[in-house]
Amino acid sequence: MITGKLNLLNLICVKQMVRGKAGDVECLVIPIEKNKLYVGEKGIYLDIIAFEIKEQKEGRKDTHLVKQSFSKDEREAMTEDQLKAIPILGSLNVGTFTQEKEPVSSAATLTAEDDLPF
Repeated sequence: MITGKLNLLNLICVKQMVRGKAGDVECLVIPIEKNKLYVGEKGIYLDIIAFEIKEQKEGRKDTHLVKQSFSKDEREAMTEDQLKAIPILGSLNVGTFTQEKEPVSSAATLTAEDDLPF
């Protein structure tokens, strides 16, 4: 099993309160194009890559760091400083396997006139 956490605030985003059916709801607005997300037929994807942590800090269980992944052409077009500036989005911990339930997507596409579905 691999567990991990991603800090979505390290993407270009805005955290704001939005009025929903149940009142004010704290939301995270993540621009698709600005974050170079891939829009596929069945979803919107953030490509990631994990790098093994060579020198483990005492008391940490993390085995890998996670960054956004880019195509070879995109990486080659970046300067060394741009490559180094890609933020760490989170970490992973490689452990033993246990069977878990399949995740269920509750994503909805809204227009400016729609109320939030929650």
